[in-house]
Amino acid sequence: MDSNGAKSTGVCHILAVPYPGRGHINPVMNLCNLLASKSEGILVTFVVTEEWLGLIGSQVKPDNIRFASIPNVVPSEKERAADMPAFLRAVRTQMEAPFERLLDELEPSPSVILADYLLAWAVGAANRRNIKMASFLPISASMFSVLQQLYLYMEKSQVPVHMLGMAIKGMERLQVESTPGADEPPPAEGGLSDLPSDLAKQKDAVILQHILEAISCLQKVDCVLFPTIYELESDAIDALRAGFKVPVYTIGPAIPYSQLGDSQSPTSTTQKAQLHDYFEWLDCQPRSSVLYVSFGSFLEVSGAQMEEIAAGLKKSGVRFLWVARGETDRLREECGENGLVVPWCDQLRVLCHPCVGGFWSHCGWNSIREGIYAGVPFLCFPIGMDQNHNAKLVVEDWKVGWRVRNTDSVDLVNREEIAGLVQRFMDLESEQGKEMRKRATQLQQITHRSAAEGGSSDANINAFLRDISHSH
Repeated sequence: MDSNGAKSTGVCHILAVPYPGRGHINPVMNLCNLLASKSEGILVTFVVTEEWLGLIGSQVKPDNIRFASIPNVVPSEKERAADMPAFLRAVRTQMEAPFERLLDELEPSPSVILADYLLAWAVGAANRRNIKMASFLPISASMFSVLQQLYLYMEKSQVPVHMLGMAIKGMERLQVESTPGADEPPPAEGGLSDLPSDLAKQKDAVILQHILEAISCLQKVDCVLFPTIYELESDAIDALRAGFKVPVYTIGPAIPYSQLGDSQSPTSTTQKAQLHDYFEWLDCQPRSSVLYVSFGSFLEVSGAQMEEIAAGLKKSGVRFLWVARGETDRLREECGENGLVVPWCDQLRVLCHPCVGGFWSHCGWNSIREGIYAGVPFLCFPIGMDQNHNAKLVVEDWKVGWRVRNTDSVDLVNREEIAGLVQRFMDLESEQGKEMRKRATQLQQITHRSAAEGGSSDANINAFLRDISHSH
């Protein structure tokens, strides 16, 4: 364990356990940084697998945050992506025992376990030791409402998980034919079409089983936390607060906005060199002229679609910065001189750069929150999981983006469509574009006020700390 100068006595000890994936680890770490900054009397032990300790262990962090590790459940991230159901089984069956051993050895004893909701076994570990349990849900509150509605219906109707299609049809019929009574689940913010399409594709229903088990365990936690802004999802959050018997905290964007002025945040010499290169390029572009393109760190876009995107960007004539991960070299040759193709970037810094005028995104929840914080409009290109629902929030509810393709479409979007759409989207003089950017700025202001001292997110974080400190 890396103690990093942390005191061992007289502290409120938060044991943070994220699900072992980048989209889950990052928001929990950002929240922990905020919590640690609130008081020197807080100690955070951040538990990751050995693989992730190697990836993030050198990051700069406050003195009152320390890392601890448990063995990997699969050898590498590549293997995780290749067989997601197998990885989920491993998370359910292989992480609990080493975590419990670590928990028994920790000094001081934790005041609270702050765990990703998908780590259902953490709830049992906390309950057996009479430790306060806080569940972190790294999805939108409205997406959770949809999943909770499905869980409650399947539980009441005793529909087995392998009959997901029947459950969805039954729920649709119920919604049309009746109005829920006082004992029925509150209506979800969003429709059943927003359910992750991946669930129906899994023959063994491993993903759905994992989610349903996690939701069932929320009945045994002391509070739940969402990385969202109350003002942007107030209806869904109010409904959840009415249904939960424990506090529901909206803790804000959970992104590293406090580090925006810190040039030391990149973790390697290579990343620092890249940071200089692409920011030097961005600094030379006209204001709001660059389209930032990124499809996340995990799910893949087909090779054929990537080629159409590259050709469409080139044909559009629009400036762009594209994070293409492992395909950087190939796509750099195909994209021409319009823009820059890189394997990695400091996404929040890029989105907040004055020359960036739009975000073509897969609509992962972390990326949505960063784009909203930066005040840029979105081109929505959901790939899977909760991304269709997030795209709906952006396009239909908040009206700060356009869809690249219809939600249910599996067809390629060709280069001509892409070129035309990108040109219209980045036209700063169109009335539609001006209105969309005006709304994006309004959401940005709401988000910044929420995170500032006295804002709704800041107040929720303080309330959470009072709750666990009182228990301690």
